[in-house]
Amino acid sequence: MTNALYYGDNLRVLRESIASGSVDLIYLDPPFNSNATYNILFKAPSGAAAQAQIEAFEDTWHWGVEAESAYDEVLKSENTDAASLLRAMRGFLGENDMMAYLAMMAVRLLELHRVLKPTGSLYLHCDPTASHYLKIVLDGVFGIENFRNEISWRRSQPKSHTSVNYANCRDVILRYSKSGQVVFNKVFGEHNPEYIEKFYRYVDADGRRYRLGDLTNPNKNRPNLTYEFLGVTRVWRWTKDRMHKAYKEGRIVQSKPGAVPQVKRYLDEMPGQPLSDDWDDIEHLHASNTEMLGYPTQKPLALLERIIQTSSNEGDIVLDPFCGCGTAVHAAQKLGRRWIGIDITCLAISLIERRLNDAFPGIEYEANGK
Repeated sequence: MTNALYYGDNLRVLRESIASGSVDLIYLDPPFNSNATYNILFKAPSGAAAQAQIEAFEDTWHWGVEAESAYDEVLKSENTDAASLLRAMRGFLGENDMMAYLAMMAVRLLELHRVLKPTGSLYLHCDPTASHYLKIVLDGVFGIENFRNEISWRRSQPKSHTSVNYANCRDVILRYSKSGQVVFNKVFGEHNPEYIEKFYRYVDADGRRYRLGDLTNPNKNRPNLTYEFLGVTRVWRWTKDRMHKAYKEGRIVQSKPGAVPQVKRYLDEMPGQPLSDDWDDIEHLHASNTEMLGYPTQKPLALLERIIQTSSNEGDIVLDPFCGCGTAVHAAQKLGRRWIGIDITCLAISLIERRLNDAFPGIEYEANGK
């Protein structure tokens, strides 16, 4: 499959151009509740065309004929869970901008679920304005059992602009898989220096830093692993042969006769600190950052690289149906993945093309719909 950019409504593109079960990873950052920002994004030299795009986009998030049609499509779909949840949400929210947004998102999420491979994942990036509602919709579309993580990304430093609330400085990234068999390449972060000083307190004669780890087995009903070692009888994690081999290699320490032996765990053999669902180590973009393209909703390249490295492999297909300034497709190209980007604004598509050609001279891809 060739890398491709599509200019147009992502619902139409998904239905007409993306085959079922063809995509390995989906990342989307669907906009909501920032009309002033969207007006900036849609500005173009030809005023009439730009104004038409602004009006079309703003109408998308108001309850009307298009939102009602999207709502009806979800109710008529084969996914009865998504239909039931959306019906209940309409009863609770009424017919307003938020409900229009959720209806328009729900019909698109059904299509995104369709194009995803059984081993694929979806990451939906949002802020607290609608994240709780979107999670309910995702539960209906993907199934509660396929919810994987609610990732918190610190997108800015706390500001003191509010007097009655805690400062809001994070975005939410909801991660779902299509099934129980999902691609997940474990990624590790940097070791915390304070953690190293506290736990890796010992140093070998050759300068290797290590900590001491437990060798006993938490499962006490393991007769084949119950034996005496260095005068101590326990249920051990390792077989007797492996224990004696490690002891000869100098990897097992007994502090004094009768003490329970422990194993040396060397720092240089540890891949790093396992990542949690709290991402505070990727710096947000600011005016002085060389990545900045002047696009208000732009995300750091490192954020998308982490997602793509974790949930796809080289040669896999990454899809961003709200691709904006193209950070996801840039990261995918950089990491040796194939990609599909879709956006409803010609400004975004033009910006992505310029960005890709600057970063990857001679890059080949299809441009559709312009």
